[in-house]
Amino acid sequence: MKALMKTTKSVKPHEVEKKWHIVDADGLVVGRAASIIANVLRGKHKTSFTPHVDCGDNVVVINADKIRFTSNKAKKKVYYKHTGYAGGIKEITAEKVLEGRFPERVLEKAVERMIPRGPLGRDQMRNLRIFKGTEHPHEAQNPQVLDIAGMNRKNKVGA
Repeated sequence: MKALMKTTKSVKPHEVEKKWHIVDADGLVVGRAASIIANVLRGKHKTSFTPHVDCGDNVVVINADKIRFTSNKAKKKVYYKHTGYAGGIKEITAEKVLEGRFPERVLEKAVERMIPRGPLGRDQMRNLRIFKGTEHPHEAQNPQVLDIAGMNRKNKVGA
């Protein structure tokens, strides 16, 4: 009698089916939205997830300027960058970034820091498109609505 063999099927890059999702970030919390978006970009929501293959979907985020932080984080959270010169460290608060010219960078950095570093992570980040208004040029791809607010309610205890 032959024993049952348990094998894991790895998906190959040409077998991956990529879908398009759209997220309305109006009123969402940055970290909670970023963790769900990062999982969709990596493909962890699929049963065919393979860690070394880009099997994630494309995500379009609209209204990124209306995303919010909990408690006092907008004033206390600081982003740092360095100019490359001696003593050239610069800092800016999250509140100033959200009020500035590119408010979508807050969500982009939050998702980027949840994706693995390296060539695969860079490929997965190319599947993320973030816009600060409601207009976006990806209507032709027929993106499905990804209800992050509903996912957060479902995961809370007692909801």
